Amino acid sequence: MMGVNWNTPASDRLSLDETFIKEAYRNITGIVIVRNGKLAYENYYHKNESEQTQHVASVTKSVLSALIGIAIDKGFIKSVEQQVLDFFPEYCTDDDVKQQINIRHLLTMTVPYPYVDGHEPLDILCQQDDWVEYILNSMGEGGAIGPFKYSSAGAHLLSAILTRSTGKTALAFANEHLFQPIGIKAIPNYPMAGYGFDDLFGKNVKGWVHDPNGLSTGGWGLTMTTRDMARIGSLYINEGLWNQQRILSKAWVQESVAGNSQHYGYLWWLRDEEGLFSYAAVGDGGNVICCIPTLNTVVAISSFFMVNAPDRWLFIKEHIIPALTR
Repeated sequence: MMGVNWNTPASDRLSLDETFIKEAYRNITGIVIVRNGKLAYENYYHKNESEQTQHVASVTKSVLSALIGIAIDKGFIKSVEQQVLDFFPEYCTDDDVKQQINIRHLLTMTVPYPYVDGHEPLDILCQQDDWVEYILNSMGEGGAIGPFKYSSAGAHLLSAILTRSTGKTALAFANEHLFQPIGIKAIPNYPMAGYGFDDLFGKNVKGWVHDPNGLSTGGWGLTMTTRDMARIGSLYINEGLWNQQRILSKAWVQESVAGNSQHYGYLWWLRDEEGLFSYAAVGDGGNVICCIPTLNTVVAISSFFMVNAPDRWLFIKEHIIPALTR
């Protein structure tokens, strides 16, 4: 089980229609495809380059999922069944629903919140002095545990749990236990100039942004190179191994991407289409790490933010998979 061989001869690489990509997917900044552990395709757009980092938005969630798995593997967290409020003993409530919510519910987005699915009020969250208290107050309100409801706030709570259990921010923990072991450069802890849109989501994002109490944002805010994205996907395709080193337990990887009726694993999107199973980390604007196990392939696509960016799965299905299988 290798990591990634970046030195594949050009003759062994895929050919894609560059003109089509630039016209139909004009906000893509980089594409890296790894097949059978070897670089199969790499190209950059808009003057981007291999060492250029990009805000990957909600791809951050899938990276955080890996960190939770590592924390469980190392014994910092007991299991996904551990209740969320175990980590916040100072938070007092007699609400039965809040008391029943566990880490698995956060990972699978099955926690109730008092908003309509798809309309999470992140603007209100970002105005709080204490994000965690705000999330704990809203967690469990508005319904029963079980139905899928997408929540970046819930992912941030996982970041807080990681810090409570390990004593390190998600950034520091990732640098030590995930990023550097698989060849991703350690990310500095940049200070935040403020907590406006540009600071948290836009042009000022660098490194891994954090909340006013220093907690790495769980739902977004991580910057990575396109190659780094492919490294994360390759770690999962190889079921947690990297150059013979065990980074994640095989059981965690399998559990994280096991197919289910919700089509969502542990902060990974699942897809089974025409007999081809894939799982993906998906970020706003078209940032994607798509893993296709039967083809032993990882497709990493970085993008700058654009409203209503064209569906990357359509591009993968209609252009990349045919190139892999012909």
